[in-house]
Amino acid sequence: MTLSLAEQVAQMVVVRASGFLFDHQIRYPLWEPPVHRLQHWLQDLGVGGVILVDGSAMELAIRTQLLQSWAKFPLLVAADVEEGVGQRFAGATWLPPMMAIGALANQSLEQAELYAEKIGEIIAQEALIVGLNWILAPVVDVNNNPKNPVINVRSFGETPQRVSRLATALIRGCQRYPVLTAAKHFPGHGDTAIDSHIELPSIPHPDERLTEIELPPFVASMKSGVDAVMMAHLLIPAWDAERPATLSPAIVQGQLRQRLGFEGLVVTDALVMGAIAKRYSQEEAAILAVEAGADILLMPLDPQVTIEAVCGAVAEGRIPRERIEASVNRIWQAKAKVFPNWRSSEPYIPTQRDPKIVFDSLSQRISQETVTTILQQSLKQGGNLPLVIPQTPQPLQNLVIVDDLLNCAILGNHTPAIARPTQLGYQLQLVDCHAVVSSGSETDSLLRISSDPTLLQVFIRANAFRDSSGLTQIAQHCLNILLRQNQLQALVIYGSPYTLEQFLPQIPSTTPFVFSYGQTPTAQAIALKVLWGI
Repeated sequence: MTLSLAEQVAQMVVVRASGFLFDHQIRYPLWEPPVHRLQHWLQDLGVGGVILVDGSAMELAIRTQLLQSWAKFPLLVAADVEEGVGQRFAGATWLPPMMAIGALANQSLEQAELYAEKIGEIIAQEALIVGLNWILAPVVDVNNNPKNPVINVRSFGETPQRVSRLATALIRGCQRYPVLTAAKHFPGHGDTAIDSHIELPSIPHPDERLTEIELPPFVASMKSGVDAVMMAHLLIPAWDAERPATLSPAIVQGQLRQRLGFEGLVVTDALVMGAIAKRYSQEEAAILAVEAGADILLMPLDPQVTIEAVCGAVAEGRIPRERIEASVNRIWQAKAKVFPNWRSSEPYIPTQRDPKIVFDSLSQRISQETVTTILQQSLKQGGNLPLVIPQTPQPLQNLVIVDDLLNCAILGNHTPAIARPTQLGYQLQLVDCHAVVSSGSETDSLLRISSDPTLLQVFIRANAFRDSSGLTQIAQHCLNILLRQNQLQALVIYGSPYTLEQFLPQIPSTTPFVFSYGQTPTAQAIALKVLWGI
């Protein structure tokens, strides 16, 4: 099949879309097009792929089938399902963060590898069931900066050896199914204190340090046959003092292609992220990314603008036509892997999915048992456990701190962190990032904490587009008040082990505490069973 230049460039574009079925359900209208526009992009422009967010797993199975039916050519359908399909699409298995797997390696690296391989299988199997064929995982960043606001528990750990072993195990698990994987974020986003969704971080290390710490997990992933490498929106002065890695020929071509010999797909991180969008126009970002060597332009704001800009650069002689053809060849090879029965000379007919098979294949018992085992074995605890409820009736407070109550899939009246304390007589107080905490004296804060014995539960981890440092300050503020009043009954932290390390030296050694890498209702139930000795 002969493609026009515009069709070739369109194959290099992966657009974002809502996983919900109907337009009125769209949550991010700036980034997620309504049906008529999305259908135009796929049917008329011939856009090569879609990255999906939100919705339930069952409706996603319908949604992906519909998208494939619109497409001029079969689509790469991607999602950031680093922690399982259930992380993004309700109902499927939501796995623990990768750092929980890394924690298991403290006891046995071999056992941790088995779990990493198993979760790779779970992710790939459930992805295919709902129509995803590109898993944007694993994260192979070495999280060696405790203040990292965006990687954090998404990483397997703090050493290149551990990250390499566990990432390659996850890739092996995925490879048992016809799905694509992606190692991210090259050349390594682990040692940053700035979120590239918001601003452009800089990695000041010399080549020797990058080679020793940041690069080994990428090298290991490539040797394991990872299908794609996602570029990071990072400035690496040792390699290119002017352009972010995503837009740098010296890094994409010089380091990734030539030095490391990677021959698979190179995909940009989302082009709407602040690190790129605040510095470059849509048109220039797309042209520079292709000039640098990117095969896939992920999440441009407007694909039509992007396609026209790249085609214009080819017409002007700025980008050689061969550069486009090389990317399209790699994309075609990737699609041949996930569509083994499709021939480019024939129209693609998407697979029809039986709803019963979809239902029966998601959140299977063995998957849930794997989740429970990892959460239990990675749990941390201390102080005088179990927590004993006072026999004499007295007011008790359940103070829950969470990132954003308006955008929270892990808490509700039915979830253990809320429901279980309520059953035991605790009064609920919820605090999120919108709480007003004075920068001066704690006494003049608008946040009021009762003086009753208090169970403090903190949900904190990396969140894209939102710096978690403000939430940490709020949690610290609440902890200070409770300690001053001598009313901290117990502490439960869900998510970041670095918050535990920060808070633990401040609390009395007898105060019960429980830490879980997970934040899901399953993680909450396990943590609270340990807290109360249930």
